[in-house]
Amino acid sequence: MLYKLNLEHILFLDIETVPQQQHFTDLDETSQLLWEQKTQYQRKDEFTAEEFYDRAGIWAEFGKIVCISVGYFTFKGERRNFRVTSFYGDEIKILKDFKQLLKDHFSHAKHLLCAHNGKEFDFPYIARRMVINGINLPYKLDLFGKKPWEIPHLDTMELWKFGDYKHYTSLKLLSHILGIPSPKEDMDGSMVKDVFYKENDIDRIVTYCELDVVTTAQVFLRLRNEELLTDDEIKKV
Repeated sequence: MLYKLNLEHILFLDIETVPQQQHFTDLDETSQLLWEQKTQYQRKDEFTAEEFYDRAGIWAEFGKIVCISVGYFTFKGERRNFRVTSFYGDEIKILKDFKQLLKDHFSHAKHLLCAHNGKEFDFPYIARRMVINGINLPYKLDLFGKKPWEIPHLDTMELWKFGDYKHYTSLKLLSHILGIPSPKEDMDGSMVKDVFYKENDIDRIVTYCELDVVTTAQVFLRLRNEELLTDDEIKKV
């Protein structure tokens, strides 16, 4: 039962990713060929491998993480806060800092990670990028040998499926139908690559990522039929 979970034991998160290189032609020949082979089914005859490269950020083998934003609840008496912070910049530093956060504050069996579509994207993406960058996996991302009920991951999209494995619902749609106020965003996920490489505006990406973390937490509250966070309860740290 969701309502039995202690909110203070959950780390909400979101990641933003981009292709490893700005342009397809910046890849070495082997990587270009492997990208062409990897995306052949998705591209069919509609796009060349180069034209399709804008989407490379969604594959951990061809992308990289430029921001991980996290949020967590704190309670002091009846006062509730949701504290949000971000790791951004060099990918290896992002991953190491995130791993340290897990080790220091979310490493016990009671702790859970939560993201929207996290089981299909955020959690495996972070784990794969850690392996690629030679970083040992933290316990919360090392799933080998664990039974399904031992995996410490929550996924708001999966929770909304209610057992329907064919159903995909975006965070934007889910927040809308649940009556969660939508912040005024000046970008969406398809714009992250250009904002990162062309505009060099990581602050804008961080803001966008943090808004998604807050929205994920709001969705989780609605799934528990609890009061939504107010602006004064959300603290950036």
